Amino acid sequence: MKNPYIYGYLPLITILLFSLTFGMYAVGESLQIFRAIGVYSGMREFLSDVELRVFLLIVFAVVFFMLFSALKLVGETIHELGMLFFSKDNDGATVSQARGGYIILFIGAMCSAFAIQFIYVLIGIFVLTVFTYFIYLIYKMSHFMSMGGTIGLLIFELFMWTILLTFIVYVVLKLYNGILASLPFAQ
Repeated sequence: MKNPYIYGYLPLITILLFSLTFGMYAVGESLQIFRAIGVYSGMREFLSDVELRVFLLIVFAVVFFMLFSALKLVGETIHELGMLFFSKDNDGATVSQARGGYIILFIGAMCSAFAIQFIYVLIGIFVLTVFTYFIYLIYKMSHFMSMGGTIGLLIFELFMWTILLTFIVYVVLKLYNGILASLPFAQ
């Protein structure tokens, strides 16, 4: 099949699978926390165990879906901005070449279904999948770019992700420290 849209559905399925696997892990952990703080029995007065699990799964899956969708949007924007700066491709051939990498993400999402009970394995599969996809993408783009353009694209993408992640960590730590400083027992 030579249809250029054959892999168009894979990003959605990949995001759904990763959202469900991370959501299922979050349900198990949140139920343990609810039991530890004594809220679980009160919640069981309104919902059965299955209803509570399904409700929490929907909530966590939607949250993870939004997170992974935002990461995909930011990732594609950073990549295409890098291609604008460093690629000499005027026909858009590089965009269609990169779509084959969606299979890597899909396989990683399928593998995450076997690691629902282990958060470190889930995160490891996610990071390994994204890293493998990134290497594949740079490799495919190198066929259409000069060596300098490929290195420039690689440095640009790593630089942009580093800035973004550093900013997010800084904001989270600032927020965390602000919340701790406002608590009366922390002083």
